[in-house]
Amino acid sequence: MINNTVQCVDYPDNDCTCSELLYFRAASQTRLMKQTALTPVHQALGAKMAEFAGYFMPIVYSGINEEHRAVRERVGVFDVSHMGEFILRGTHALDLVQWITTNDASKLTDGKVQYSCMTNLQGGIVDDLLVYRLSEREYMLVVNAANIAKDWDWIKQHNTYGVEMINRSDELSLLAVQGPQATKALQKITDVPLSEIPYYAFRWGEMAGIPDILISNTGYTGAGGFELYVPNAHARKLWDAVFEAGEEFGIMPCGLGSRDTLRLEKAYCLYGNDIDDTTSPIEAGLGWITKFTKSFVHSEYHRALKDNGPQRKLVGFEINEKGRIARQHYLIKNELGEEIGKVTSGTQSPTLQKAIGLGYVKTPYSAPGTEIFVEIRGAITKATVVKTPFL
Repeated sequence: MINNTVQCVDYPDNDCTCSELLYFRAASQTRLMKQTALTPVHQALGAKMAEFAGYFMPIVYSGINEEHRAVRERVGVFDVSHMGEFILRGTHALDLVQWITTNDASKLTDGKVQYSCMTNLQGGIVDDLLVYRLSEREYMLVVNAANIAKDWDWIKQHNTYGVEMINRSDELSLLAVQGPQATKALQKITDVPLSEIPYYAFRWGEMAGIPDILISNTGYTGAGGFELYVPNAHARKLWDAVFEAGEEFGIMPCGLGSRDTLRLEKAYCLYGNDIDDTTSPIEAGLGWITKFTKSFVHSEYHRALKDNGPQRKLVGFEINEKGRIARQHYLIKNELGEEIGKVTSGTQSPTLQKAIGLGYVKTPYSAPGTEIFVEIRGAITKATVVKTPFL
């Protein structure tokens, strides 16, 4: 019998078996990750946890398909507290927002939200984000977790307006309560008339006895619902109250796995996959949030790209063969076997029961109905460009 006792790196004074060593290493890695205020809750519920954007996050609870269906048909809850929140405050707060983002924030009024992105000097996207108008002189920017430090530095670099910047990312928790029954469930724990909050609008209000919660009619699933911003100290109380209120509707905790399949069915871009520092919003089909009625960082480049037409476009496609799923970085080819692009996102749609994906292709191949070919593990697989969203 081979002696598999080894010396633990993390605990040098103790011997342990190989399996124990892996445990200790995993524990060590976990300690290096950021945790949300609800991490202990996810662990107690038996969620499969993993690193995501530097955070220790729940990836799946009962199963991606089951969680996906819960959100499409009933109501599900995501802990997305890893997202970043920046406050921009001051007389020239709007001027700064207008310069760093592509959408026209001057159209916002108090209580309104806007989807936008920030562009860099190389023609790509720094990040996509939500812009909240809290008041005439105060805005909140909600950014992607992986880009918090990068975005903060980028905004600071362009803050020549004397705007006060406050990073509240480590202070706030964010629950995304999504699905067709979300409004009914949440209405049980608040007097705020949720049905009167328009899409991409928000109100402050008390919920489950917790004051000053920002209740936002937004989400990343396309299933309806709300996103709730709450101080970390009250996150567990709000989580418990939401689940108690949603019990009669079959509420379920959901991980980032189903969040990804849900957003892909609606063809929502994922930063790091479908958009990044090298992709223009014009190429990505985000011309609707790219307004040339004002100037923004490197706006002349994107205006020219729009006027002349991009050489590539982000398209949706369906795989025509069963049992094959396209993944990020897979090559896309034409009928002659020539490379015409790459896959950026792909999955098996739980709702449509089809393999779907997003990818950049040369513009002549971007029209719906065009036949393309995806190289999946060395095999050439037929696919068809389709109009998005898929669902």
